[in-house]
Amino acid sequence: MEWWQILLICIGSLLVLFGLSIVFYKQFFKRFYDIVLSGLALIVLSPLLLILIVVGAIVMRGNPFFTQDRPGKDGKIFKLIKYKSMSDARGEDGELLPDEKRLTAYGRFLRSTSLDELPELFCILCGSMSLIGPRPLLVKYLPLYNEEQRHRHDVRPGLTGYAQAHGRNGVTWEKKFEMDVWYTQHISFFGDIKIILDTVLAVLKRDGISSETSATMEEFKGSGN
Repeated sequence: MEWWQILLICIGSLLVLFGLSIVFYKQFFKRFYDIVLSGLALIVLSPLLLILIVVGAIVMRGNPFFTQDRPGKDGKIFKLIKYKSMSDARGEDGELLPDEKRLTAYGRFLRSTSLDELPELFCILCGSMSLIGPRPLLVKYLPLYNEEQRHRHDVRPGLTGYAQAHGRNGVTWEKKFEMDVWYTQHISFFGDIKIILDTVLAVLKRDGISSETSATMEEFKGSGN
């Protein structure tokens, strides 16, 4: 077989894959790309991941990881893993200090660059999360959602999402949930590509790292039913 015939077969195969990805993205290829891209990212970024583990262990004086139960698709609980960005400092009453007092300079750097989220690639590879989707929030928020907001759990939570690409922590909870639900109803191949590009721009500009009233994001109290 001539080289140009092999080239044509490769190009044709890629075009077929591209076409199928567009048509059957939500049903099949979204998960396919989650597995492929998260696996490749873990391999390529492995030196950086190891460096952050060592630096985090030194700065945080112990475990460099933060793990917490979070609700995933259909509200099913899974274990979220991130790089630790806040210390375990406690007040005289034994309670953890407010976020702004526990968030270290190293932690601020991790959050501003979104490097703290990298361990979530393991959650994506395992199927608990997706590259794109509503961010996984606290379990205690589950009973606080109204009927519309609960639809944010119709899909796997994401490493980034439509809301993260359009404000991150700089928008209200209600607006964030509105964008989350909109995404679940408009999942598409090109839409996810645009969210990835918009997320990169948001990270580079360091937009919406904190809310206007908190070092991270104020607690959600519910918005009524």
